[in-house]
Amino acid sequence: MTLLLPFCGPVVFLVIDDTLAHQHGRKMFGGGMHYDRSISSKKTVLKSWGHNWVILGIVLKFPFRKDRHFCLPILFRLYRGPTTVAKKGGTYYTRPQLAVQMLQVLCPAHESRRFHALVDSAYGGQAVLKNLPGNCDLTARWLTNVRLYTAPPPPPPGKKGPKRVHGEPLPSPQQMLEGRCRHRTLKLYGRKEKFRLADCRAYFYAVPQRLLHIVAVEPLRGGRKKQAFYSTATTATAEQILLGYTMRWSVEVAIHDAKGPLGFEQPQGWSRQAVLRTAPMTMLLYSLIVLWFAQDGHRHYQPLPRPWYRFKPGASFADMLATLRCQSVQEGFSQTPVSEQGRREWLKTLLHALQQAA
Repeated sequence: MTLLLPFCGPVVFLVIDDTLAHQHGRKMFGGGMHYDRSISSKKTVLKSWGHNWVILGIVLKFPFRKDRHFCLPILFRLYRGPTTVAKKGGTYYTRPQLAVQMLQVLCPAHESRRFHALVDSAYGGQAVLKNLPGNCDLTARWLTNVRLYTAPPPPPPGKKGPKRVHGEPLPSPQQMLEGRCRHRTLKLYGRKEKFRLADCRAYFYAVPQRLLHIVAVEPLRGGRKKQAFYSTATTATAEQILLGYTMRWSVEVAIHDAKGPLGFEQPQGWSRQAVLRTAPMTMLLYSLIVLWFAQDGHRHYQPLPRPWYRFKPGASFADMLATLRCQSVQEGFSQTPVSEQGRREWLKTLLHALQQAA
């Protein structure tokens, strides 16, 4: 976290998500059958054997790529299902509970900072919402049929007995979109989107003590379904909530790059220590490479000539990794005596081969 502070703004945005690392071996610690997004569809839910990791990352934007956000994973928890825990022993924690554990590690350690977590519906329930640290807000995608209420009215003077917990019922996000809505056009996920929008301030039935900003949207193109979002940052506008939530996609890119060039799923360690060390180290390595490129590596980056790809916006993670390899080789040669360096043309050829291989 200390290395990332120079790049953080007044509000530090966090992303929480989980991913499946496909593994083999029934005796592997923490292995189990988990939902597999890569082979499932809307109608068919399929599972695969492996490790399910809950990841917390910090979302940053660097000067060398002002057009996109990067998610740098820093905290990890291995989710073990109830069947696995019952057989192998230990305490069972749900994924939202593991997410709360990571938030309670990070946020209290930096009390002067303001954090804002971006999550999908799997981590937007009351298990997370009720246990947020005091210096952390939450924005999540949620159900369109959720029950909403106003604040409970104050009790009449002299009335005895318990106070009302809920106020008057309000329209659900689905019903909000059936009424009068605003039409907006925003650039979301790199493209302009037109949609109908309605929002309000309300309370959930399960969490009546926390005021929330509810946003309901209906895309006007593409045939996508209606969606609902909520945020504990009640002073933010509906447009700011939607734009902020799009930063959550950066964790999907980080997971994809870690599984690709870095081989997140390749190690087949079976012991407890090997499992708990290897996968987090791969994700931390991803964060360190991106951070190195932001601080120094972008000065050495030389795009390869590709006539078929003339409009590339900037360096990808594969480019960052290739730049790091070239710099490591070049530094190793520069530290050897001049008499042993050989010809410079040979070094150029070697660096070119490394770039092509990366």
